[in-house]
Amino acid sequence: MKLLPNGPPVPYPVQFRVEGEDPARVRQIADRVKQAMRDNPNTVGVNDNWNEDVKQLRLTLDQDKARALGVSTQLLARAAQTILSGTPIAQYREGDELIDIVLRQPLDERDTMTRLADANVPTASGRYVPLSQLVKAEFGWEPGVIWRENREYAITVQSEVRDGIQGPTVTDQVWNSYDMQVLRAHLPPGYRLVIAGAAEESEKATSALLANVPLALFAIFTLLMLQLHSFPRSLLVFLTGPLGFIGAAAALLIFQRPFGFVAQLGVIALVGMIIRNAVILVDQIERDEERGVDTWTAIVEAAVRRLRPILLTAAAAVVAMIPLSRSVFWGPMAVAIMGGLIVATALTLLFLPALYAAWFRVKRVPAGDTLA
Repeated sequence: MKLLPNGPPVPYPVQFRVEGEDPARVRQIADRVKQAMRDNPNTVGVNDNWNEDVKQLRLTLDQDKARALGVSTQLLARAAQTILSGTPIAQYREGDELIDIVLRQPLDERDTMTRLADANVPTASGRYVPLSQLVKAEFGWEPGVIWRENREYAITVQSEVRDGIQGPTVTDQVWNSYDMQVLRAHLPPGYRLVIAGAAEESEKATSALLANVPLALFAIFTLLMLQLHSFPRSLLVFLTGPLGFIGAAAALLIFQRPFGFVAQLGVIALVGMIIRNAVILVDQIERDEERGVDTWTAIVEAAVRRLRPILLTAAAAVVAMIPLSRSVFWGPMAVAIMGGLIVATALTLLFLPALYAAWFRVKRVPAGDTLA
C-alpha cells in the first residue's frame, strides 16, 4: 500500500542522481549519497533505481582450444543460448495468437554449474565436445537494472519522507548537509551529482510559470487602463501589487513554510486581490471628485468610506484560507495569501491614500476656502 502523493508526479519525493562514465565509481558515489540520506531523520526507505545486484553466469572462452576444435565465438554463443535460455525453432498458432516453440536443455541439466559444464557443444567437424573443455564457467554479480542519462551511467538515489513534511524541504536539508557538501567538493572529474525528484519537477514548473508572468502583467495593466482611463492612476494602482510580498514573506518565515511552487501561485493570486482593493479605493476617489468634492477631502472620505468593505472582503478571504493552512501541500499557498493579504490591506488603506496625494501633488485645502 502506498499513500496518494501530493505534488509533482514522481516515484519518490526525494531523489538525487549520480552520473558518470564508470558504473563501479558511480555505485560508490551513490552509496555515499545513500548514507547521507539515511542520516537525515525525515527520510524513509532509502533505495536506488539499480536495485540489488543479481547473480551472473560468466563463460570465459579458451580461444586456443576453440580454434583447434573449430568452434567459433558465435557458435558457442548460440549453443549457450540454446542450453540456458532456449532457441525458437518454430511457432504454434492458437486462434489469432502465435506461440514460440523453444528448444533448450531440461531443467535438471541447466540448474547447476556442474551439469551445465557437461553439456555438449557441436564443432565444425560435426563432433561434440563437453562445454567444460572450451570455457571456464564462474558466477559473478552485476546490477539488476542499469539506467543511463545522456548516454552516461546514472543511479538515482531516492526515498520517501515522513508525514507532515514536503519532499523539496527534505531535499534541501540533505543537499546542504555536511556530508553532501564534502561529497560534491571531492567529486572526480566527469562525475555529477544533481537534484532530481519533486524538487527538479517543481523547478521546471516554476520556470514554465514565470515565463508567462510578463504576459499576465501586461494583461493586468491593460485592464487597469480600460477601467481607470488614466495612465498615471493605472500605474499607481499597478505599483500597489507588490505590497503583499512583505506579508507573504513574513508569514512563510514565521510558520516555517517553504516558498515552493504552490506558494508562488498564492503570491501571484495575492497580487490580483491587492490590485482589486486599490481599484475600489481609487475609483471612489474619482467618483467623489466628479461630485465636486476637492481632491484632498475625496482621498480622506474614500479611505473612510471603503474601509469596511475592504476589511470585510479581506477578512473573508483570510478566514477561508484557514482550513487549507493545515495541509502539507496547500499550506504554503494559504499562509502566503493570509499573511500577504493582512499586511497589504493595511498598507492599501494607509499607504495608497498618502501615495495618491503625493503622486498628484494634492494640497490640503484650508477650512475657510472649503466653506467659501
